[in-house]
Amino acid sequence: MSKRPDTPRASHVPHAPRTAATRTQTAGPRAQEQLLRAADELFYQEGVRAVGVEAVVERAGVNKMSLYRQFSSKDDLVVAYLKRCDARFFERFEASVAKHPGDAARQLLQCFEDLAKRASAPEYRGCPFVNVAAEFPDVEHPARRSVIGNKTRLMARLSELARAANASDPAALADELGLLVEGVYAASQTYGPGCGPILAAPRMAKLLIEAACGKTIDLEARSRE
Repeated sequence: MSKRPDTPRASHVPHAPRTAATRTQTAGPRAQEQLLRAADELFYQEGVRAVGVEAVVERAGVNKMSLYRQFSSKDDLVVAYLKRCDARFFERFEASVAKHPGDAARQLLQCFEDLAKRASAPEYRGCPFVNVAAEFPDVEHPARRSVIGNKTRLMARLSELARAANASDPAALADELGLLVEGVYAASQTYGPGCGPILAAPRMAKLLIEAACGKTIDLEARSRE
């Protein structure tokens, strides 16, 4: 996992707001990319409920017609935003795993080392899926289904690595590590990015992994940084 937060950091450079008359009617992939980039920034920094489609089209520099040609509703845009978040999350996860080929126990620990670094960035706003889950209580809402999908895939990947690490109870280790991941997300927003509980997460993960796998993780082992 890299230091980059879950979504691109919003630009803080002042700019003159675009009026409806000056926004362009952009079509196709270009419009979709502009809208998704704007949604990334605004939804992550300010929250999905707090941001209306007008703010998204203003940030994107397009008009509402361009938005509704790409997304049938705001809910559709939110789901597309979460799909991008999901792809980025697993790109980071697998990048962490790739640093220690053939050593699943060390791979699991690396994920927590990289997560702690990322969650220590000043602009870090936590997990976008946790944030969305708090905003949408209805578990049948499309956004909540996206949240469930991401978390289900994460638990499956943790279980897979726990089995590869020869954990005595892979499912139990995956549950413990999943809880620790969520604790990092919560602590980043309650105690603040880079707080003590976040920095303690890799140490706690190491203890859990070593206890479950009956081995000591060699922190001096060569890695592909």
